Amino acid sequence: MGFYVASFQQIKEGKITDIYFERTVKTLEHLGIKEAKVRMEIHSYGLPKGYEWAVFTGLEEVLQLLEGIPVTVYAMPEGSLFKEIEPVMIIEGNYLDFGIYETAFLGILRHYSSISTKAARLKSLALDKTLLFFGLRSIHPALAPMADRAAYIGGMDGVSGAMSKEYLGVEPSGTMPHALMLVVGDNVTAWKAFDEAMGPEVARIALVDTFEDERTEALKAASLLGNRLYGVRLDTPSSRRGNFRKIIQEVRWTLDINGYKHVKIFVSGGIDEDDIISLKDIVDGFGVGTSVAFPPSVDFSADIVEKYVNGKWVPFTKRGKWPGAKQVYRCGKALNDVITLLDQKPLSPECKPMLEKYMENGKIIKPLPSAKEIREYVIRQLKEIAESS
Repeated sequence: MGFYVASFQQIKEGKITDIYFERTVKTLEHLGIKEAKVRMEIHSYGLPKGYEWAVFTGLEEVLQLLEGIPVTVYAMPEGSLFKEIEPVMIIEGNYLDFGIYETAFLGILRHYSSISTKAARLKSLALDKTLLFFGLRSIHPALAPMADRAAYIGGMDGVSGAMSKEYLGVEPSGTMPHALMLVVGDNVTAWKAFDEAMGPEVARIALVDTFEDERTEALKAASLLGNRLYGVRLDTPSSRRGNFRKIIQEVRWTLDINGYKHVKIFVSGGIDEDDIISLKDIVDGFGVGTSVAFPPSVDFSADIVEKYVNGKWVPFTKRGKWPGAKQVYRCGKALNDVITLLDQKPLSPECKPMLEKYMENGKIIKPLPSAKEIREYVIRQLKEIAESS
């Protein structure tokens, strides 16, 4: 049977949709309605609790989904930080041409943006500390490239997926699993073999919590590898962790007094925002998995906000939503935003319109940035927020 996952072709054909969209099309056809030109807006009217902003990602895949469909798409650049109510995308066209894709494009944007937003929140806390995404074991393998990309452009410094170089153009990052030590049966033998087997491009980061006290294993690894040891990783299980900060401080002190100040300390195992806040002053980096792979959801919705009637666009939407297709003007630094109607003239020269036309009549009309360029854009915005806070 294989895996229960949809192919790109099945999604492109509109087969991955909620049944009520298929029934809507049949009902409209029954009424003889063939043309219903609308503007549909994608926005979030409720970010996760405590979130003041989120990161808009997934645009490239949505454009691929809609390519060839006779629609026009306005969107914020991928990687843009946005606030509640602000539209991140507008799709303009005949509803019967694109309505069936709502399930798919919302799923893409929600999943992408949720992962990227959590990654960006962690990066905004860690800033100059290294963050590595180790979350692929938390999700279905068919989604691994997407999750790595979403985490990377959200701010992660590296991702563990072996295919990440093919998809992202970045070398995958990682250390070693406990399985290596357990199969070998001895940590020193395992560290020595790893050092001998790996090329010089692989950083020697020893896992130091398998058989003995973390302080003891860290010193053993440093004595064995000397200057070749780049760092040690502590993945102490919760049942043995106690006060994790004090364990890390003990390891740092022991390495330092024995002449191994160059050895960096990385920690992993259930890392989230509180851990980064409490440990970033005593560690060099974090391996983060589940908290990014399964983040709080950035709940986008798609709503018709305008209809084309008698040659003009008329604001028209359901209650609880702001009628009219909207533009977001960013005036100066990140998140200093003003919402206006889409067709309203610019407020002032220093205010930049965030929604740009990316697709016209089903054709992508703007070059799309690389994952690295999107990540750099996210980091710049995070620094702007930090400087203004």
